[in-house]
Parts: sequence; structure tokens; C-alpha cells
Amino acid sequence: MKPYVILNAAMTLDGKIATETGSSNISGKEDLIRVHELRKEVDAIMVGINTVIADDPRLTVHKIESKKEDNPIRVVVDGKGRIPIESRITNDDAPTIIAVSDDYKSDLTASDKYQVLKNNGVDFFFAGEKQVDLVKLMNYLYEKGVKTLMLEGGSTLNFSMIKDGLIDEIRICVAPMVVGGVNAISLFGGDGFMTMDESVKLELVDSFSCGKDLVLKYKVKY
Repeated sequence: MKPYVILNAAMTLDGKIATETGSSNISGKEDLIRVHELRKEVDAIMVGINTVIADDPRLTVHKIESKKEDNPIRVVVDGKGRIPIESRITNDDAPTIIAVSDDYKSDLTASDKYQVLKNNGVDFFFAGEKQVDLVKLMNYLYEKGVKTLMLEGGSTLNFSMIKDGLIDEIRICVAPMVVGGVNAISLFGGDGFMTMDESVKLELVDSFSCGKDLVLKYKVKY
């Protein structure tokens, strides 16, 4: 069993979620409200370590009226245990789970950082060789009571999740802007599929305007 996973993201019309320099302020204020309403509804929110290092997000509900108990569990996929000890995601605003691959378990657990984070209430999950086993992570989260999970991953994590058949729904905010750039970051990265026949198919189930943006809601069809 696994949680119901909703990939939520904002992208430009040409499919970019960040420029080459990391600039990613894409959503309008109306979409930011929508995102935080979704955060309030789900049991957990998951990002990759690159997002944490680049943006130092809180991953809490703070753009709308909320209480501390409205904050979802925060999950970080961090294969090599690179989580910065001062990251805001390690505070006590919400429970935090950091998933690390087995190959880096011994180095991490022997470090002072590990002990500090454990003392701060951070939980760790270890599975996978060199990179986190996402299927096992989803099973673990489900057993922890996570029935719905919001994925706010970067392009690498997004592709790994959809390749493993772990994303159930995609909600995309398309902003009316074009940034271009061969090195700009797309919604899905990773190795990619080699042919169109291998691609994951989607079914559009809803669409609506959100301020200046367009939100598209898809079911994933494996």
C-alpha cells in the first residue's frame, strides 16, 4: 500500500520550473493560496534535497489562515544524507522525515549532524542502494498513517516517482511566461524515456483559471 500522491508544480508555458540560475517565482498570489490550501488537506509533503539546499523551504501552511496542527508531515528524499543542519525544515513546526539510501547510512549515523537532528525530533528512513528506494519509502509512509502525499519535487525526483508508478495525480499551474534556456529546469528531468511509446499517459480531468494562471488537473494512467 502507498499514499495517494499528488504532484503539484508551477511551470512556464515552455515547461520550465526554474531558470538556469534557480529563479523560480512563477505562481501568482492566487495560485500560492491554492497550493497552501492543498498543503492543509494532505497528510504529508515531499521534496528532494536539492530543493531544500536551493530554497530552504518551510513546507508549512502559511499563506492562508492555519494552525500548527494543519502542517503536513515534511518528507525529504536525501540519498546521500546532505541535509544542512540549519535547514528550516528541521524545526518543530511539523514532523520531519529524511529518507537516505542504505549506502550512506553508516556515515550519516556516525556524524554529529545525525545526533543533533535526532535530538531535534527529526526521523530518518533508510532504504535503497546509492539512492532512496521510493517504493519502500511510500510503503513506510503509508504505514505511518500518510494516506495523501503532496509531491513538490524537483525535476529529478518527479521523474523518479512517475517512472516507478508512484504518482496518481498531477496538478500544474501554467504561468503565461516563456523563459527558454537549454539549461533551465523542466518539470521532469532524470534520464527520461527513450521513446514516446514508453511515456506515461495522462487524462485531463479539470482545468480552470487561477488569477493570471491556468491550472490543469490530470489523472496518471499507467
